[in-house]
Amino acid sequence: MILFLAFVAATLGITFWASRQTKTAADYYAGGRSFSGVQNGLAIGGDYMSAASFLGIAGIIALSGYDGFLYSIGFLVAWLVALLLVAELMRNSGKFTMADVLAFRMSPRPVRTAAGVSTIVVSIFYLLAQMVGAGALVGLLLGITTEAGKMWTIIGVGALMIIYVVFGGMKGTTWVQIVKAVLLMGGAALVTLLVLGKFGFNLSALLGQAAATSGPKANPGNFLIPGLKYGTDAQGLAGKIDLISLGLALVLGTAGLPHILIRFYTVPTAKDARKSVLWGIGIIGVFYLLTLVLGFGAAALVGKTAIAAGDAAGNTAAPMLAQQIGEDMFGPVGGTILLALIGAVAFATILAVVAGLTLASSSSFAHDLYAHVFRRGQASERQEVVVARISAFVIGAVAIGLGILAQGQNVAFLVALAFAVAASGNLPAILYSLFWKRFNTSGAVAAIYGGLGSALLLVIFSPVVSAPPPAAGAPVTALIHGVDFHWFPLSNPGIVSIPLGFLCGWLGTVLSKEYNAAKYAEIEVRSLTGVGAEKATGH
Repeated sequence: MILFLAFVAATLGITFWASRQTKTAADYYAGGRSFSGVQNGLAIGGDYMSAASFLGIAGIIALSGYDGFLYSIGFLVAWLVALLLVAELMRNSGKFTMADVLAFRMSPRPVRTAAGVSTIVVSIFYLLAQMVGAGALVGLLLGITTEAGKMWTIIGVGALMIIYVVFGGMKGTTWVQIVKAVLLMGGAALVTLLVLGKFGFNLSALLGQAAATSGPKANPGNFLIPGLKYGTDAQGLAGKIDLISLGLALVLGTAGLPHILIRFYTVPTAKDARKSVLWGIGIIGVFYLLTLVLGFGAAALVGKTAIAAGDAAGNTAAPMLAQQIGEDMFGPVGGTILLALIGAVAFATILAVVAGLTLASSSSFAHDLYAHVFRRGQASERQEVVVARISAFVIGAVAIGLGILAQGQNVAFLVALAFAVAASGNLPAILYSLFWKRFNTSGAVAAIYGGLGSALLLVIFSPVVSAPPPAAGAPVTALIHGVDFHWFPLSNPGIVSIPLGFLCGWLGTVLSKEYNAAKYAEIEVRSLTGVGAEKATGH
């Protein structure tokens, strides 16, 4: 509790310090564009290494073996798409939000409306995962096992998140993310070294023990090959397609995530944007290698049965591993201290990510919907920031409510859904806008609503929301218990909704005669060189 409260106090201190530095809209939305490439790279790592990365991936590897590690690979490879196609071009072209880029060469009101709606929907999906992780984590640390106890935990995390965003803005959020990235890397590295040390730094021995402890009794070796979670005999072809769909969503989703895209606006130059992504990739790459040891270490030392008993979706595998390895190495006191340390780091992870997400969605509502759609560009900067702070309260409240409903889901899986929605709704519009000369307003609106709508529709009618009652003793995986109205067989809609987003964007464009060659030429020069961006970004 002391470690926990000390971290919360420290981050609140950072937030209130930042609130005194936040005077303009550029300060609130983009931290005054004052962060270096290294600082922003750390913050990107802090923003990206969410509860899904730390709690969800470790849990899904511990329960499903090889198939769980696919999440690590997908999340990491996705950064190459963001670096090569989006980071520098977005930094040069925009101002505060994704919609700034899309609206530049098109009719601004319909495009900003679509982009604002998409940003808020994707952010709420992602927030859902963090809230579920918070409930599981604090429940484990404080011994809370009742549904009501976890519900109050989620409400508490949501309240803290709202305080960060309302008072600290981008400056406070960025510094919390930097501190959290350093702590998370340190904590994950410490547990990884202790686990490897226990097995004599022999990865093969670790994997063998994991398979023996947590693999299927009939054939433990199956724990280390594909097929435990996806592509099982019971799933048939649908399971294999679901796996491809998950991979597509993970690899393409990052470049469409609003809370990652706004990070590119916090640096002064395009060179710093590139540098920050390279630093981010380095930090994130090392971390995802560590998740391999954390996941298989939990499977080997804690065991699948104990992990599932603590949390059916496996979200508490990493903290349980920290406690177990601490006890093995240093006795009961060591186990308690290591559990508290990893718990505080995981809690920091959740707070930093939810702050970034809430900031992205409240910024989009205030800057895109309120200032440019409702007020037609007539709102003052001060009014924008006030509206951003009010919308942070509303979005936080929605995330708290949905987080309470989604308890029991694996957080890595929930984030994969957010990636699918981002890749379906945002990515086609961004790529077309940056690279297709003919692209126009109708295409942008069709791409966003077509991709977003199809992804949401398929998720609602998938086994994620409703499924037949599970067999006796099997965990409940659907959001709605005891009723089944699903007709879409896949858990992840990406393989259908992502191509649909691109198709809708193309159809909307070719069916409309609108086209502005001069504006495309201007954004092409700006995105590639940065010339003209100074005026747009307030420099």
